[in-house]
Amino acid sequence: MRISVSSDMDEPVARLLLGELRARGHDVAPHGALSPGADPRWAACSEAAAREVADGTADQAVVCCWTGTGASIAANKVPGVRAALCTDAYTADGARRWNDANVLALSLRLTSGPLLKEILDAWFAADAPQDAEDRENVARVARLDEARR
Repeated sequence: MRISVSSDMDEPVARLLLGELRARGHDVAPHGALSPGADPRWAACSEAAAREVADGTADQAVVCCWTGTGASIAANKVPGVRAALCTDAYTADGARRWNDANVLALSLRLTSGPLLKEILDAWFAADAPQDAEDRENVARVARLDEARR
């Protein structure tokens, strides 16, 4: 799977994220502070990663900033993106299972190495929504994107 990854700071957890994704067999496309010469500002690098998901050049993305909030907000402004700020594995599982999130947002401040692995385990293990009500909610969000275009 191709995963676009952005971070506004070159923090140890961001480097661990790149390594963990590669160790799991993913093709990783770094942005922001993780890519020399790229714009490291959270809005710019999160948008760049999210756009790759929206245009189909990446299957999913992981966007990071100090709190994860700004990265999540910026990514969610890209039509077709459903970014979820996840601070634990249960939230990551639910974001995939109920919301069909295609972008994971993480806090560089709150995410430890062991927690990162738990979140990624849950994120990649969960399937897209199977329940009809959940699928309709995801479809409604897609219609909101269409109305903005």
